[in-house]
Amino acid sequence: MQIYLIRHTSVAVPKGTCYGQTDVPVADTFEQEAAVTKSHLDGITFDRVYTSPLSRAARLAAYCGYPDAIRDDRLMEMDMGEWEMQRYDDITDPALQAWYDDYMHLPATGGESFPMLRRRVSSFLDELLKQPFERVAIFAHGGVLVSAGLYFGLFAEADAFAHLTPYGGIMVVDY
Repeated sequence: MQIYLIRHTSVAVPKGTCYGQTDVPVADTFEQEAAVTKSHLDGITFDRVYTSPLSRAARLAAYCGYPDAIRDDRLMEMDMGEWEMQRYDDITDPALQAWYDDYMHLPATGGESFPMLRRRVSSFLDELLKQPFERVAIFAHGGVLVSAGLYFGLFAEADAFAHLTPYGGIMVVDY
């Protein structure tokens, strides 16, 4: 199976804002960014297309020609709990420093940990790989794509976020 993992385009939130599962708007550059992403998908036929239900992913899926992409909550970004929509520099939670020191394992206060996100994404991928599809597209988020990369053994956990797909970027996995 060939899996196209597509990250949403840039978002309209100030740099340094923790937005996680908040349904934030896309940036004013959406049309330009989405056109580039779409151009990389032109001529490719997918047996099935999935998207996160968050509008920044679903809107890109629709722009690329898949307005009826199947929405799956397991493809949402990591839930950042009480830190959502706060600038990291403004978060006063004493747990923040511990999270900075071990963000690959500790949850945000009231939110998810990266292992929880990975389990969610792995559950989706376990089900997907049982299907008879040849080519699938998934419109999602940076944390979801990193989780998928780890699932497929594309890189090690120690440097996982060094492989973060850019906004509007595509990672292709042959499995």
